[in-house]
Amino acid sequence: MKEEYIKLLKETKREGIEKLIEFLENSDFFEAPASTRYHGAFKGGLLEHSMKVYEILKTKTENTDSVKIIALLHDICKVNYYKTDYRNVKNNGIWEQVPYYTVEDNIPYGHGEKSVMMITEFIKLTSEEKYAIRWHMGFTEPKELYTSLGQAYKKYPIALYAHEADLEATYLYDI
Repeated sequence: MKEEYIKLLKETKREGIEKLIEFLENSDFFEAPASTRYHGAFKGGLLEHSMKVYEILKTKTENTDSVKIIALLHDICKVNYYKTDYRNVKNNGIWEQVPYYTVEDNIPYGHGEKSVMMITEFIKLTSEEKYAIRWHMGFTEPKELYTSLGQAYKKYPIALYAHEADLEATYLYDI
């Protein structure tokens, strides 16, 4: 799956994409979970989730370089974000330490906006891509932002499609 992911990013031929891929390979992206306990809470969950979002998003709109960038990089903010810790759990009456994921956010810059910031350190994004990545969390955003969210979806429908793809990947496919 890692090879396919990298191949798809390289197909965009974006200036700086090789440096972005190098950053990902030197990070925990390919091993990281997608969340602590909700979806993709396992080693490699972030990669699997990102690929599923791509698979879904390309069915909602024309499969362009923008679709690849949006879907594959929408959660780059989770790079080096999760850490493994241990807790005691009783198993058949015997206490044992089991691993679980915790959050260690060293770049507290939000979610979608953090992904946009991180990506633009390597490649240039179109306005459409910025909006789609920024607003991919949809109505999980604070209600005070709903007006801006709605305006973004009207201006760039792919942002709404990205949100839908993320929801579908999370609730219909991710475990």
